[in-house]
Amino acid sequence: MKIFAVGMNYGLHNKELDGTLYKPETPVIFTKADSALLKNGKPFFIPDFMGRIDYEAELVVRICKLGKNISQRFAHRYYDAVTVGIDFTAREMQKKLRDAGQPWDICKGFDGSAALGEWVEKDKFLDPQQLRFHLDINGGTVQEGYAGDMLFKIDELISYISRYFTLKTGDLLYTGTPVGVGPVQINDHLEGYLEERKVLDLRCK
Repeated sequence: MKIFAVGMNYGLHNKELDGTLYKPETPVIFTKADSALLKNGKPFFIPDFMGRIDYEAELVVRICKLGKNISQRFAHRYYDAVTVGIDFTAREMQKKLRDAGQPWDICKGFDGSAALGEWVEKDKFLDPQQLRFHLDINGGTVQEGYAGDMLFKIDELISYISRYFTLKTGDLLYTGTPVGVGPVQINDHLEGYLEERKVLDLRCK
C-alpha cells in the first residue's frame, strides 16, 4: 500500500504558506511511509521533539484497481471511495527543508502523520469533485474545503501519478489541503466531516 499526497494544490493555501497565489507547473507529489497511517480513531501522539505540528485536512481517495499510464478520461474508474484525512506536518522542519531544497520525507511522513477517516463509497455522490469537507477542533470549525477549488483535479492527479508509479488496489491519495492550517495541541479533539457526515474522529495526546 502506497500513500501519495499532493502539496500546494489550493491557491489560497499557497498564499497562506508563501504569501502569494500561484499554481505549480505540475502537481507537487510526495509519499508517506505506511507506518504514517493512523486509522480507526486511534489517538495522534504529537512528536514534541519535531517542533510545531500542523493539521492539514484533505479529501482522500482510495485506489480500487491496478493501473499504469492511466488516461485522464478513464481515471475516474480507478478510485471507488472518498473520506477526509489529515496530513500532519512538522511545519518548522518543513520550512527549513524547503529553504534548503531538501526532501520533505521526515516532516511529512513520520509515524501517525496520515490520519484517515471512514470510507464513503464514491457512488454516494453525484460528483466527488464537487464535495465539501471541513475540520472541527474542540467543537469549532477551523478549516473548510471545496474539492472544486483544487488546482489539479482528482482525475488529473491519478493520471499524472500513474506515469511514474503503478497504482494498486488500496493505495491512497491525499489530494491537498485548503487554506486554514494551524497547530495542534495535546488534548485537542479533531473531527472531520465529508459534507455533513462525520467520518473522522481522533484526539491528540
